[in-house]
Amino acid sequence: MRAQSSATAPTSIAVVIPPKANTTGTLQAALGVVAFSLTFPATAWGLEGFGPWALVAVRSVLAALIAGVCLSALRIPVPERRHRAGLLVVGAGVVVGFPLLTTLALQTSTTAHAAVVVGLLPLTTALFSALRMGSRPSRTFWIAAFAGAVAVVAFTVQQSGGALTSADLYLFGALLVCAAGYTEGGRLARVMPGWQVIGWALVMCLPLTVPAAAVALSYEPVRLTAHSVAGLLWVAVGSQFLGLVVWYRGMAAIGIPKASQLQLAQPLLTLVWSVLLLGEHLTVAAPLTAAAVLVCIAVTQRA
Repeated sequence: MRAQSSATAPTSIAVVIPPKANTTGTLQAALGVVAFSLTFPATAWGLEGFGPWALVAVRSVLAALIAGVCLSALRIPVPERRHRAGLLVVGAGVVVGFPLLTTLALQTSTTAHAAVVVGLLPLTTALFSALRMGSRPSRTFWIAAFAGAVAVVAFTVQQSGGALTSADLYLFGALLVCAAGYTEGGRLARVMPGWQVIGWALVMCLPLTVPAAAVALSYEPVRLTAHSVAGLLWVAVGSQFLGLVVWYRGMAAIGIPKASQLQLAQPLLTLVWSVLLLGEHLTVAAPLTAAAVLVCIAVTQRA
């Protein structure tokens, strides 16, 4: 009888992310957060010249055209059938759902109040990731994530005077669909490049967004101004395409829970842009909240 060699004994293999890949992924996710932080102010600019339905539909069509040109020029094959359901979730969440619901909310809500959505988004994305992908962050991670979310929500609610508005249903709906889209996009970005994830999601939504744009433009008045055009171009190119490209690449590199916690800084960045671009005023609570959020981000990244 041949003796079994000890070399054949089962061993566990630990997958270690190289420090360089971790740093690059964090940088890419951070660039995505910066791009997203401009979305609400740019949307407010866009609403100066476009109706809410037209703004959302046109931004999606423009972003899809850019993505389609890139996919066609590089001759990227159509995604496998097993990935298409996930791409539809991405499209429903980040191409249609989140832009539409937040744009409708911004008709009656300030950008500061709308930042409640972004303040809760990291925690919601981490929860979706745990349910969808079986990730189990540490207790320290969850404590820091909850603390950061509480700090951001308290700050943004205080900025809006402490009163809930009719836009809250839109905002919380946007929170849920976006977290689902981020989670599914982060999962798909492990098997295909991040830009292809959002690119194909945009293209797959064209049968919906093209007719929607045509109908909305025929019913809603359009007034082209420097602000409205700049806002439309940014939400289409910066937020809807380029921002999501680097965001999904970052999530694939460092993991969905860690990447999602970088978004704790997004509401504060949005408020800074709101001061510079929209003339809104901040209270002395801003730097205190910023310090608290940065501490929470540091803890979640190390946990």
